[in-house]
Amino acid sequence: MTVHLLGIRHHGPGSARAAAAALAELRPDVVLIEGPPEADKIVELAASEEMEPPVALLAYAVDDSTRAAFWPFAVFSPEWQAIKYGLAAGVPVRFCDLPAAQQFASSGGRSVSMDPLATLAEAGGYDDPERWWDDVIESRRDGAEPFTVIADAMRELRRDSEATGREAQREAYMRTVLRKAIREGFERIAVVCGAWHVPALELPLPPATHDQRILKGLPKRKIACTWVPWTHGRLAATSGYGAGITSPGWYHHLFTAPDQITTRWLSKVAQVLRDEDLPVSSAHVIEAVRLADTLAALRERPLAGLSEVTEATRAVLCGGNDVLLDLVTREAVVGELLGTVPGETPQAPVAADLAAHARRLRMKRDATERVIELDLRKSNDLEKSRLLHRLRILGVHWGVPAVDERRAQGTFREMWRLAWDPGLEVELVAAGAHGTTVLGAATTVMLKAADSPTLADVTAALEKSLLADLADALPPLLQGIDTRAAADADVGHLMAALPALARASRYGDVRGTSGLAPVAGRMVSRVCAGLGRTVHGLDPDAATAVQELIDGVQDATVLLAEDVRAEWLNTLEGLSDRASVPPLIRGRLTRLMLDTSRLPDHEVALRLGRALSPGTATAEAAGYVEGFLAGGGLLLVHDERLLALVDEWLGAIPDDAFVEVLPLLRRTFGTFAAPERRSIGARARVLADPASLVVADDNDLDAELAATALPVVAQLLGVS
Repeated sequence: MTVHLLGIRHHGPGSARAAAAALAELRPDVVLIEGPPEADKIVELAASEEMEPPVALLAYAVDDSTRAAFWPFAVFSPEWQAIKYGLAAGVPVRFCDLPAAQQFASSGGRSVSMDPLATLAEAGGYDDPERWWDDVIESRRDGAEPFTVIADAMRELRRDSEATGREAQREAYMRTVLRKAIREGFERIAVVCGAWHVPALELPLPPATHDQRILKGLPKRKIACTWVPWTHGRLAATSGYGAGITSPGWYHHLFTAPDQITTRWLSKVAQVLRDEDLPVSSAHVIEAVRLADTLAALRERPLAGLSEVTEATRAVLCGGNDVLLDLVTREAVVGELLGTVPGETPQAPVAADLAAHARRLRMKRDATERVIELDLRKSNDLEKSRLLHRLRILGVHWGVPAVDERRAQGTFREMWRLAWDPGLEVELVAAGAHGTTVLGAATTVMLKAADSPTLADVTAALEKSLLADLADALPPLLQGIDTRAAADADVGHLMAALPALARASRYGDVRGTSGLAPVAGRMVSRVCAGLGRTVHGLDPDAATAVQELIDGVQDATVLLAEDVRAEWLNTLEGLSDRASVPPLIRGRLTRLMLDTSRLPDHEVALRLGRALSPGTATAEAAGYVEGFLAGGGLLLVHDERLLALVDEWLGAIPDDAFVEVLPLLRRTFGTFAAPERRSIGARARVLADPASLVVADDNDLDAELAATALPVVAQLLGVS
């Protein structure tokens, strides 16, 4: 009986190549791999033609789906090559790490206080551990097996140290699995594990009682395990066992390229740049290859590594442009390759339901971000919209609205930005706590929201439910809104809840829902009844908050019935000139009355003149101006009387008071668009110096050209 310990680096192409060669030579009759033993039941799925890495094992606690971990594999992962060898050779493949059932149920601190790669790199004269490993292992092409020297190095590093905590538990379990394989009579046992663990698994093993004491009393949880698609981008992040890498695209190239590593890589980089319509010729590629090879020779490296090809890319292909280099890093060095798993892979119920919907609606999960436009008048697009909104309720953000939702909702078109992140698989598992389907789980979440004591929360939940077409959630939410609105004496709460409810009332035609407008109308009536008390005697900060609420209701009532809108505007008109109302709100209400044609221009000018009269405190006048101009600065461009009033008031402010109100004025005029500010400045200059007005010379008018436009202008004006 022999035990072959293959110490590897997770996701290392050199390690993967060496492990595959060693297994083919050793021909073991059982393969033990570092990973969760719960995956033994599904490891055979890796033999399916539909299984394409990168993929990951997902283990999660059945009673608490937030406790989950991934074990990712790429084609260049040594563990993946070991799995493929074992399944192809028809020998048992088993995972030998500490079970996820015990990892999730207990906490054990990491006990490796040193970085073995950094220590070995320093001993070899390298200041970069990644570069040392790349030179010694990943770039090897001579076929010599590295496992003996790796074991010697790790044995030396661990000479005076002893594993403790979680590390001791993991290695104790690894030895337990190894002993079991020996007892079962296997003659040639291959163990593929992280290089650091090799000394702990060497024969002779310590007594079984030693490991039993370490593992005794560890709690367990019920665990489920499955395969999920993974991406190169996710490989660049730290995974379940801390094996994150920064260049999965480069490592994939190192493992799959048969020869001419540097040339093939830089040709790929050139194609990435050409796809962006950048001029990169064959001559550029030749010069970049020469530079990379020269740098490797000067640094005494066996092969140009990532640092050399990156420097050659920056200097030759990108012309020193770091923005282009970032593009290459994102597209080539990291990449976004998305793996696939077989259709028979066990899935959590909600995940399986989503997969079925996605197939029926022809929605492909793609890691690369893309934007789609949905026409809600088409049944297929409407179903896609509902599915994406239901997933958002569950925290599964496969799609994110590509524009401001408040602008897009209630229309016949939606824009979505789609990108599938494998980490969403955990959210799908967590959604199982609410139901077995996407629809059922989303409905449960919204029904729970109906119990929220906050009116705005319930209203927001109603809006989400309408977008997601959760018919069973609508009655309780509507009842909850009506009940809370009737009992809530806080007008501010009602005003905060109204915009979402008003937007939701627009969905009746396209989403097949109705009955919201009466609820919104009753809420507007309650707001109108209590608004006078709400705006009475507010301090400046409170006035600002109420002004924002008023603006929200003003926009919301546009979506409601005419009588509801009229009731709201009548209330605002009655408050717009009341002395007890703060100047900021009075100015804003007067502006709204002007914009809705409920006040004539001369009345507005009279009110503004009173507010800016010398007898009014400067701070109050400034507040009135801020509220009045909150709707935009074009009013001052087109109404010379109002501009003159504001200009005269500004010129009369005493120096000491001007310094006091300057921040407020800057905030007011800073909201105007740049063209508005320029036009106001030009008009104000004319007020100060009428002679500065430039009048066009009639002699410059091209009468013949102007005459060609007159018929169109006459038609627009309706004159003959």
